[in-house]
Amino acid sequence: MAKELKDLTKRADNYSQWYNDLVVKADLAEQSAVRGCMVIKPYGYAIWEKMQQTLDRMFKATDVQNAYFPLLIPKSYLCREAEHVEGFAKECAVVTHYRLKNDPNGNGVVVDPDARLEEELIVRPTSETIIWSTYKNWIHSYRDLPILCNQWCNVMRWEMRTRMFLRTAEFLWQEGHCAHATAEESEARTVQMINIYADFAEKYMAMPVIKGVKSANERFAGAVNTYTIEAMMQDGKALQSGTSHNLGQNFAKAFDVTFVNKDNKPEYVWANSWGVSTRLMGALIMTHSDDNGLVLPPHLAPIQVVIVPIYKNSEQLAEISKAVEPILLQLREMGISVKYDDAENRRPGFKFADYELKGIPVRLAIGARDLENGTVELMRRDTLEKSVHALEGIAGYVRDLLEEIQENIFQKALKLRESMTRTVETYDEFKVEIEKGGFILAHWDGTPETEELIKNETKATIRCIPLDGDTTPGVCMVTGRPSARRVLFARNY
Repeated sequence: MAKELKDLTKRADNYSQWYNDLVVKADLAEQSAVRGCMVIKPYGYAIWEKMQQTLDRMFKATDVQNAYFPLLIPKSYLCREAEHVEGFAKECAVVTHYRLKNDPNGNGVVVDPDARLEEELIVRPTSETIIWSTYKNWIHSYRDLPILCNQWCNVMRWEMRTRMFLRTAEFLWQEGHCAHATAEESEARTVQMINIYADFAEKYMAMPVIKGVKSANERFAGAVNTYTIEAMMQDGKALQSGTSHNLGQNFAKAFDVTFVNKDNKPEYVWANSWGVSTRLMGALIMTHSDDNGLVLPPHLAPIQVVIVPIYKNSEQLAEISKAVEPILLQLREMGISVKYDDAENRRPGFKFADYELKGIPVRLAIGARDLENGTVELMRRDTLEKSVHALEGIAGYVRDLLEEIQENIFQKALKLRESMTRTVETYDEFKVEIEKGGFILAHWDGTPETEELIKNETKATIRCIPLDGDTTPGVCMVTGRPSARRVLFARNY
């Protein structure tokens, strides 16, 4: 059984299959009966909950409040913002009827043709339109602003090619929607939220990211500007891991949301929206995990420490349990989530393999001989190193080790990204380097035509125009025209 738990495809053999295997074998998720949708299993959802709880605290620290808006959106709402509807039209699921009935010809249950909706409803692909139609009722004066709302919900985008967590037809996310009295306030909030996402990615997910601005071709449909954080997965592909959009006054104009400003004049409201999704689960898996299973950063692991007793009879188990009890108490008082697995229906070898597969950061094993010696065996998941430590003071040692593991896996991911980031000068050089994977910094003339040509010929996209880094002007690698600075290219998920 232990062998079956660890029987994963090797990353070097087939990275995509390794990922799919790991999602299923680590009990994170499984395919559902609905094409393109997934069932998130309890262990996978526990990780998502920790992400959600952490981000929720970070949002609320900036005065954001949670609300909830309808799942269904009138089709006419989606059509009010031209770029928005064009961007999402191919992904929309449409509700046309509201009742079923028994087929008189004996073909089971069919749609009742007499129950067609007067106006078709869209299952939300995102909620800008329904929210801005609501904000029209909330906003009248500058005194009503700002509105800082977020909702945790599901959305539906009818994806043709899906992969669990990375791209599914239905997924979970949060979407923040803010209304402001000035362009400056809205831009400041847009930048503030992308910085929060970057802090979360690096400090909690231990995933280094590059902050930047999307090109016009890649920005959110209906946005004036889109900020992004881009992460590199172990196979060298990029993963967009969070976005924050400055919407200008586009949605306020589409839904006629105005306010009386301090000069007693009517003005359209300024807007932004921002979101991350369960795609972060895919990022977490692909950034850190190995051929033995998940590697979870301690800050997001549902179980940070597991203690496994090794015993021959109930008397030994009772002695071990008594010795472990104060350790459990100390760890919990330190805010560390710990599990004592004294279940008798699984052998220690099975437990070791299972917890390794599920990425528990620290495993402690203690048997009768350990009790005699006053020691415990420790294994850290990030390096798979085993060591023996005194029972006395083990809680404090583990607390410090968890922070060391958190930093270690961040540095490992950062070193990989640095080793797979290159600078190129010519398009011929670019075509060679992009086949090796990773991030490429190159000059681009700023035109959508050149960007599209590069995408069609190499399958690489401009991931972002980095906010930091080399801003030295140059010439476009394709056209030779002037370039303001280097931009970040990669193939992506």
